[in-house]
Amino acid sequence: TPRIWNSLLSEYAVLGFEYGYAMANPNALVIWEAQFGDFANGAQTIIDQFVSCAETKWGRMNGLVLLLPHGYEGQGPEHSSARIERNLQMSAELNWVLTNVTTASNFFHCLRRQLAWPFRKPLINYSPKANLRLHSTYSTLEEFTSGGFKEVIDSSDINPDNIKKVLLCSGKIYFELEEKRQKDNVQDTAIVRLEQLYPIPFKQLDQIYKKYKKAVWYWVQEEPLNMGAASFLRMHLSSSINFGIISRPASAATASGFSKVHKEEQEEIINAAFTV
Repeated sequence: TPRIWNSLLSEYAVLGFEYGYAMANPNALVIWEAQFGDFANGAQTIIDQFVSCAETKWGRMNGLVLLLPHGYEGQGPEHSSARIERNLQMSAELNWVLTNVTTASNFFHCLRRQLAWPFRKPLINYSPKANLRLHSTYSTLEEFTSGGFKEVIDSSDINPDNIKKVLLCSGKIYFELEEKRQKDNVQDTAIVRLEQLYPIPFKQLDQIYKKYKKAVWYWVQEEPLNMGAASFLRMHLSSSINFGIISRPASAATASGFSKVHKEEQEEIINAAFTV
């Protein structure tokens, strides 16, 4: 319908404008936010032709920030996925930064880093809307005023010698896994958050991998097996970290259109993470 086409064209035009504004004002923090992550589909041409590869093609840096809400919250296939797998597929030569931040202070430091760097890289952050009201994402004032961006966040309240399993995850699903861990008083499982998906923080992950040297590792994601970060991490981490994958089955659609089915699938992923 004309309304749909107008919406798609407006996303394309607005992102193109913001990209140009960020190019002309490299010291400004320019942010383009989609109402839902999948709305970036209408602006995909700009992402493909400029945001992801302008530095490689023309040597032109750009610090544009894209905020794409991403998280499986039962709102159906059109309002669940920001297509993480698509952006990871285009990730190479340190062309941009892809994050899935879980705390307010880490998000602050992530944006602050954008302007503190002596160079410019595009940033895409994936974050679910539900986390805006989730108390676990809140940070203290001290966490904002000290420290810096954490590419990886490790469990801090456990004894490494007791850990038999490590659940590596990113984004919203961490809070569901942690809620399950605390509810069932699970003492032998650590949950590690990958806050930066690209560039992959190999050094930090390697340190944590050595820390839990006796544990079995799993990558846990909400997305279907053929989506999300699973394939990308399998390709780049297989030589350093041996891990299994827990996810929804491979699917042509990003998510179920029925909230009841979504809830059952989500519970199955969380339960599998602690029983496999």
